[in-house]
Amino acid sequence: MSTVITYREAIRQALRETMERDERVFLMGEDVGRYGGSFAVSMGLLEQFGSERIIDTPLSESAFTGAGIGAALNGMRPIVEIMTVNFSLLALDQIMNNAATLLHMSGGQFNVPLVIRMATGGGKQLAAQHSHSLEGWFAHIPGLKVLTPATVQDAYEMVGLALADPDPVLIFENSLLYNSKGSLDTTSIPLAIGKAKVHREGKDLSILTYGISVFKALEAAEMLASEGIEAEVIDLRSLRPLDDEAIMATVRKTHRVMIVDEGWKSGSISAEIMARINEQAFFELDAPMGRVCSAEVPFPYAKHLEDAALPQPDKIVAMARKLMEES
Repeated sequence: MSTVITYREAIRQALRETMERDERVFLMGEDVGRYGGSFAVSMGLLEQFGSERIIDTPLSESAFTGAGIGAALNGMRPIVEIMTVNFSLLALDQIMNNAATLLHMSGGQFNVPLVIRMATGGGKQLAAQHSHSLEGWFAHIPGLKVLTPATVQDAYEMVGLALADPDPVLIFENSLLYNSKGSLDTTSIPLAIGKAKVHREGKDLSILTYGISVFKALEAAEMLASEGIEAEVIDLRSLRPLDDEAIMATVRKTHRVMIVDEGWKSGSISAEIMARINEQAFFELDAPMGRVCSAEVPFPYAKHLEDAALPQPDKIVAMARKLMEES
C-alpha cells in the first residue's frame, strides 16, 4: 500500500528502518542529533537510537568524513551527513584520495562501505557559497557512486541501496525537494543503482535530467504537449554509473536530445552525456543536441536573479522548440 509523505520523511523513515535492521549503521554529522539535522531529516532519531548512533560532530568535514572512512574499514556502516554540498569540498581529500581509492590501492583487500548524504542545489536564496550543484564534479571520480534521488520513492530506496553497496556512495538531495510530497510504496522492488527511469513517454524529443530538474522537465513537457510536441522525460537517477543503455534507447526512439543540468555548463555532466551520445548514437540524431544549465556565474542572492540563473521550465520549452526547428 502506498502512503503520501514528504521527501524529508521518506529519508528519515529509511534511516530509521536501516538502523533498526542493522546495528552497524549509524549517522554522524553537524547538528544531526539534538537539532534534528539542518533540514530536519534526522528529527527524533537521537531519542530513539541514542548518542552512540546519532552523533553530533565538530565543524570539521575532513575530520568526521575521515572518521566515517575508518569506521567503514572496520566493519561498521556509517552514514555521513554533510550539511550542504559546498562543505563537501572541505572533505574532498578524504572522499577522493581515501574513500574512492582504498579498494584499488589495497589490491582489492579493503572495501569502504561508506554513505555520504548532502543537500545540493540553488533556489533558496543562500547566495554564492551555498547554492552549488557539484554532483557532476563527484561523478568524475572513479571509485565512487553518485546518486541523485528526485522522487519520494527514490529518496527512500536509495538509502538502503547505498548501505548495501560495498563501496562509497554519495547521495545528493536537492534542498528544495525536502518539503515535496509523493507516494511511497515500501513493498516495491527498488530500481538498481545505475538504472534510469522514464517518467514520461514521448516520441518527438528526449529530455535527460535528474534531481529537482525532473519536475521542471515534466512541467515543460506538459507545456510542449499543448503545442503538439511530445517530450520523453528520463530521470537519470545516478550520475555514476550512468545508464548508457537507457540513454541510447531514448535517443534511438526520438532522435532529438536535450540535457537539463543544474550544474554549470563548462565541464559538466551534461557535457559527458553529450559526448557519450556522440560516441554511441551519433547517426541516430536528427538535430544537434541541446542543453539547459545554470548560468556561469556565482549564484546571486536576489530572488529574481537566482531564478534567472537556474534552469526553468520556460528555458526548457525554448530549447525544445529550437531542437524541433533544427531537425
